[in-house]
Amino acid sequence: MFTRDRWDEILEALNANKARTFLTAFGVFWGIAILVLLLALTNGLKNGVSADFGDFATNSVFVWTQQTSMAYKGLPKGRRFNFKLEDVALLKEKLPALKYVSPRNQLGGYNGANNVVRNSKTGAFSIYGDYPDYINQKAMDITQGRFLSFSDIHAKRKVAVIGVDVVNNLFDKNEEVLGAYIKISGVNFMVVGVFKAANTNGDQEEDANSIFIPFTAYAQAFNASDNVGWLAITAHDDVSISGLKDQIFGILKNQRAIHPDDERAIGNFDLAKQFARITGLFSILTVVGYFVGALVLLSGVIGVSNIMLIVVKERTQEIGVRRALGASPLSIKAQIIQESLLLTILSGLVGISFAALVIWVMNFVLDQVGYVENFSNPTVEMSTVIVALVILVVSGILAGLIPATKAIQMKPIDALRTE
Repeated sequence: MFTRDRWDEILEALNANKARTFLTAFGVFWGIAILVLLLALTNGLKNGVSADFGDFATNSVFVWTQQTSMAYKGLPKGRRFNFKLEDVALLKEKLPALKYVSPRNQLGGYNGANNVVRNSKTGAFSIYGDYPDYINQKAMDITQGRFLSFSDIHAKRKVAVIGVDVVNNLFDKNEEVLGAYIKISGVNFMVVGVFKAANTNGDQEEDANSIFIPFTAYAQAFNASDNVGWLAITAHDDVSISGLKDQIFGILKNQRAIHPDDERAIGNFDLAKQFARITGLFSILTVVGYFVGALVLLSGVIGVSNIMLIVVKERTQEIGVRRALGASPLSIKAQIIQESLLLTILSGLVGISFAALVIWVMNFVLDQVGYVENFSNPTVEMSTVIVALVILVVSGILAGLIPATKAIQMKPIDALRTE
């Protein structure tokens, strides 16, 4: 037990050689600080790389058409084709595991030709024909008004939701945006909403220069009929979209008369697969962080154990006297382990506090600097801190176990004879 007398004995022992105690404690301090900082840096890299995926639902795949590489059903090789709206309905019907199937069309492009006009101002922006479900796949903050609705789709309303940079380019400061009209390739659309990108990665600027209009209004205004440029498909959380790709491609190939073995006709980008690779990589890096940090901490613990062996040797006579006066082996062992535990935990807590300060400074600097590619918000979870504390307790016990065992193996008469 940590009685008052025991505390006095432990503090006296640690103060007997302050320099030695400090250097011993520094090994544990540095080891636990390195462990926490390595895990924080790993999380910072993970957050930064994950941000490059944007705010699009990660259990998703993008699908588009390419040229066929095989002749099929009398149709030639090298044929170009389009997806149709009926393909979307069929995918939803046959694959209930799909949460969202969003058909998309695009006009113009970022840094493209001037395709949007308002009064005397013009701008080059990406124009997307979309369904309302798209906002459930790619997060965005609606700062004014609303996003597209299904009533817009059914009524083929010529309405638009514009990015904040579109506002800055086409509108004067403090000018009313909602209800105003912009002309897209000669067709008037009324602004019903303003959005900004929910992420802060490198794609934010391009997102802010985008305009969303109803898919049906896009088709009517720009003669797209029922053609679909590409599909953004998201599965339910408990289903892997990667496992559904073969079924998706099979349905689309059958619909568009594509040879079942034609691998080039349909292009795709599997966001879920790429995200899984990144997640797996950082899981490995986390394990490496724990391993390296544990090795550094182990060197500090070995230092504590060695110093406690020296302390036991220096206090041989004291231990002999206490044993002669009736002290039990358990009480001697408990004191040695408690000294080691106290030294390890105190130095470890200081190490954790130091690491927390460094992490706070890193986040403060990142807030001031802004976006840094592939690095964001280095933090550690509370569970990591708890694991570190458990490691400290176990390390403290192990560091004192060998010296404590050596101490109780001494015979009182031999200990009293030691010079």
